Amino acid sequence: MSTAADTGTTPALELRGVTVRYGSVPALSRVSLALRGGQVLCVLGENGSGKSTLVAVLSGLQRPAEGELLVDGRPVRFRSPQQARACGIATVWQDLAIAPLMSVWRNFFLGAEPTRGTWPFRRLDVGRAEEVTARAMAQVGVTGLDPGQAASALQAGERQSLAIARALHFGARVLVIDEPTAPMTVTQRALVLQSVLAARDSGLAVLFVTHSPQYAHLVGDRFLLLGDGRVAGDLTREDVDVHDLTRLVAGGDELSRLTDSLREAHQRR
Repeated sequence: MSTAADTGTTPALELRGVTVRYGSVPALSRVSLALRGGQVLCVLGENGSGKSTLVAVLSGLQRPAEGELLVDGRPVRFRSPQQARACGIATVWQDLAIAPLMSVWRNFFLGAEPTRGTWPFRRLDVGRAEEVTARAMAQVGVTGLDPGQAASALQAGERQSLAIARALHFGARVLVIDEPTAPMTVTQRALVLQSVLAARDSGLAVLFVTHSPQYAHLVGDRFLLLGDGRVAGDLTREDVDVHDLTRLVAGGDELSRLTDSLREAHQRR
């Protein structure tokens, strides 16, 4: 399987040797990764491995003590989430919040609602807003949705898909998805994974943080394994099958050794 990583293209977003410390304790230690358009990079690791800190760095919430962030090959320093969004980086948080009493289309636009007419007679174009919302949601696999219903009626998977659809519509180039903590059925999880693939197929660079090797292998082109804030493995679908990936994530202190062994075995084929 060929991925964007094979083309030598400049990454849309790159980390080089990034270190984050909380006091004297490193939450991330010299972490490097590259996100390219049309590719899903899945990040896996146990609790405390550094996944949440990584998302915070990419989203502009956390500034690294060392290392570089590059957008299209140019160094950047995010001082706020607004600066990250201005560079085309959209984050879907695990504890995604919506305004439950507002409609789905209101949550979709969030202050960027379409209008019609001229001042002082300008007014919201509700019909257009509902049409765009329904079309954008269908693009990520949510069909038959009434965009005028209260957002509180959405299931967990549909809420994540709403955030992904919004990022696609408003021109994000990099999508960072922190696995939701809300309980989901298999159908709801499948909806989120379908949304991830829709974003990839639209040319976005996607970083998907997940605890599940099974779900990761369904959508991932590459897999970054974190352990104690360090990169313990950087593999492709050609390097591992789902059983290998499951064993690696459960590898604990042996994770790096297992990763090297699997890569060597793949190279000998």
